[in-house]
Amino acid sequence: MKYKFNKVFGLLLVLVVMNSFQLIAQYKTTIVVGSEMFDKYLPTIKEKRVAIIGNQTSMVGPIHLVDTLLSLGVDVKKVFAPEHGFRGNADAGEKVSDGKDSKTGLPILSLYGRKNRKPSVEKLLDVDVVIFDIQDVGARFYTYISTMHYVMEACAEQNKKMIILDRPNPNGFYVDGPILKKGNESFVGMHPVPIVHGMTIGEYAQMINGEKWLANGIQCDLLVVKCQNYEHSDFYELPTKPSPNLPNMASIYLYPSLCLFEGTNVSIGRGTQKPFQMIGSPLISETGFSFTPKPTPGAKHPKLEGEKCNGYDLEDFGEHYLRSFGKLYLHWVVAIYQESSSKADFFRKDGFFKLLTGDNTIREMIETGKDANEIWESFQEEVKRFKITRKKYLLYSDFE
Repeated sequence: MKYKFNKVFGLLLVLVVMNSFQLIAQYKTTIVVGSEMFDKYLPTIKEKRVAIIGNQTSMVGPIHLVDTLLSLGVDVKKVFAPEHGFRGNADAGEKVSDGKDSKTGLPILSLYGRKNRKPSVEKLLDVDVVIFDIQDVGARFYTYISTMHYVMEACAEQNKKMIILDRPNPNGFYVDGPILKKGNESFVGMHPVPIVHGMTIGEYAQMINGEKWLANGIQCDLLVVKCQNYEHSDFYELPTKPSPNLPNMASIYLYPSLCLFEGTNVSIGRGTQKPFQMIGSPLISETGFSFTPKPTPGAKHPKLEGEKCNGYDLEDFGEHYLRSFGKLYLHWVVAIYQESSSKADFFRKDGFFKLLTGDNTIREMIETGKDANEIWESFQEEVKRFKITRKKYLLYSDFE
C-alpha cells in the first residue's frame, strides 16, 4: 500500500514541533537533536531523492524521521538498516535481511553482514542525498560508526551528498582506552581511536573525513546538522534504547568497560533482565550472587545458556557511580581473570579480545598479573595525543 501523506498537515506538524523545541530550548536549555533542526537540512533535500540510514532511535520528537519526512513530501526512496535492524530488535551479530516497511511500503535494505556493509552503486543509483540518523553510545566497538564509515565511503565514491543528523554522546564526557593499533582493524574497530572516543557521531564523521580514513584518502561531501544546547560535560539520557541489550543508562555507562568480556568466556548478562549490568561465570566460586542466562528477545542464544554463573550485580554501580570516574574501568576484567579456576579457558580462542581492545598488550598484562591501574597507565600517553587530534573536530564545548 502506498504511503499517503498530507503536505499541509505535515508542514503544520513540523512548525508546531519546531516552535515547541525552540521554546523549550529557550527556557529550559533542553538539548535539541539534529533531526529536529529542520531549517538546517530541509532546504538541502528539497526536490532531492533521499535514502535514510536509521533505526528505532531515528526520532523527531515522538515521530519517526521516515514518517516525518514523508509527511512533508520529501522523496524518500528507501531505508538502510544497520546491525539489529530497522526496528532494533535483532540479536547482536544476527543476520539482518532486506525487506519492506509495513507502514510506508518503503524498501528496507540491510547494511549488516560482510557483503552488505557498503551500499553498492546499484542501491544508490536512484538517490541524491543520504541521511544518517542513528543514536551512538560513544564506544569504538559499537558498530554504528563502522556502518557510517562504509556509507561515507560509498557516498564519496558515487558523488552522493551525506547528511549526519547529530545526536549527543551519552559517554561523551570522557576519553579513555587503548588506541586501536594497525593490524587489529575489524568491524568492531576500524580506526586508530581509543575505546571511548568522546565524540558525537557527527564529530566522528568529521574526523573520518579530516584524517582521510576512507579508502584511498577520498573525502565525503558531508553536512553535519548540530544539536542545540549540548556540551560534552552533559549527562544525556537516551529517550530510546539504542540496541536490544542496552536497555537503560546503567547499561550504557557500563558498556565500554564490560564489553571487553565479550572477548572472554564470561557472561555480561545477555539472556537475563539485566544485560550489560552483571558479570558471571561457572569458573568462579560462589560470590553470593548468581544468574543463569536463558533465551530472551535480543539474545536468542546467549553465552553460557542454561549454566549457573557466579558473579556480581553492577546495576547500582553503573547507574549511580561509574560516570563520576570518567575513565575506563578495568578492575572487573582483571579481578574475574584472577578469580577464574581455569585461566586457560578465560579468553576466547578466536582472538576477539584483541579486536575489542585493539591492542596486543592488554591481554598479556592481565595474564602476567598486572593490576588494573598499571594497565590503565600504560595507554594514557596515547590518549593524550589522541585528544589533541580530537579537538580539531569538536562541534561542542568540551568537558575539559
